[in-house]
Amino acid sequence: MMARAVRFLHLADVHLGFDRYDSPERSKDFFLAFRDVLQRYAIDQQVDFVLIAGDLFEHNSILPHVLNQAENALGLVRAAGIPVLTIEGNHDNRPYGVKTSWLRYLAEHGFLILLEPTTTDQGTVLEPWSEAHRRGGYLDLDDRVRVVGSSWYGAAAPRAIEDLAKALRALPAGPELTILMFHHGLEGQVARYSGALRYGELLPLQKAGVDYLALGHIHKSYTVDNWVFNPGSLEANSITESAFERGAFRVEIESGQIRAELVTDYYQRSCRRLKVEARGQETPEQIQEWVLEQVRQEQVDPEERPILEMKVIGQIGFSRQELDHRALQRQIQEISGALVVLLRVEATSVEFDSPVVSDPEERLQIEEQVYTDLLAGHAHYRKRSQELARVLLGLKEMVLDELPESETYGQLGQAVLGNGSAEEES
Repeated sequence: MMARAVRFLHLADVHLGFDRYDSPERSKDFFLAFRDVLQRYAIDQQVDFVLIAGDLFEHNSILPHVLNQAENALGLVRAAGIPVLTIEGNHDNRPYGVKTSWLRYLAEHGFLILLEPTTTDQGTVLEPWSEAHRRGGYLDLDDRVRVVGSSWYGAAAPRAIEDLAKALRALPAGPELTILMFHHGLEGQVARYSGALRYGELLPLQKAGVDYLALGHIHKSYTVDNWVFNPGSLEANSITESAFERGAFRVEIESGQIRAELVTDYYQRSCRRLKVEARGQETPEQIQEWVLEQVRQEQVDPEERPILEMKVIGQIGFSRQELDHRALQRQIQEISGALVVLLRVEATSVEFDSPVVSDPEERLQIEEQVYTDLLAGHAHYRKRSQELARVLLGLKEMVLDELPESETYGQLGQAVLGNGSAEEES
């Protein structure tokens, strides 16, 4: 039995260097979240160690300031005497044929312990971590816990699990508690995610003695059978992920009992999701005013500077190009003070039925139906769609009759303006 409880912080998918939305301030959010969660839940609470189950970085090739961010945050934990153990994820793994990585650099400079299995002709081999070489596949912390690493396997994960299980069984006797870090997703946790593992494919690891399976990769938090633990990402990588429960696990294991609490109280950029529903009768100008009024009613604190998503749903009776996206985004930003504005027009075009044609073979009736449908689908012309359809038919006939240009324009003007202009009707 272990002398005292093992206490650690399990996180994953930090994604330092996140560079979407072309916003340096948004990129900095990921660093601030990482540093804050380490300060609050590792240093202040004096955990025994920290696990990062893959994707410390957004890219395997990083800019100097991103390396500085990693050294800054990890340096705080190192100064507190708390070891940080990590593995490669799919974002920060070494490209094929490359022998080193930025994780390896951090490991060699003492900021973290990178656990990597060795691949041989006989399969996977787990060698003990060497302080001298700063390499190894597993590390025994005191006599209480053994932490084992893995690699990013992608589609080969099911076969790799069998090799890992075999390597685990070949390890010498050691601490009572075994933790394995593994970067891969589990089936059924998020929609539209292909390539996830089935739960049964993980069970060889449990049979090989793994007591706590520390996952990363999927940005939503989940646990299964108090054995599989995935904390999710620290920050939302997309506006959709803002709705996910995610954070870091504060874990205590005592006498074989695992207590993992998801903690979320640390620095995070807020996200706001708004929408307006069009009914197909409105002009672009009306939709624009609806959108701006919805933003005003939200009453966003200017100091909050959230990521704000605005969706236009329902049906619209005009071309999407008639809605000036850039101008509307700029107005939303001015009203809300949002750091990033995401304007999404997901409304579908209105489909209108024309009067039933008794004889569909009648060419003129068919043509009039086509013109009427086109005009009825536009908010400016809808009220006069049938009238203007007949004007278009008349114009076609005038062109075919080769009327003089001046006469054509004259008759066309009289037809259009005879009962008021289309602009007046709208």
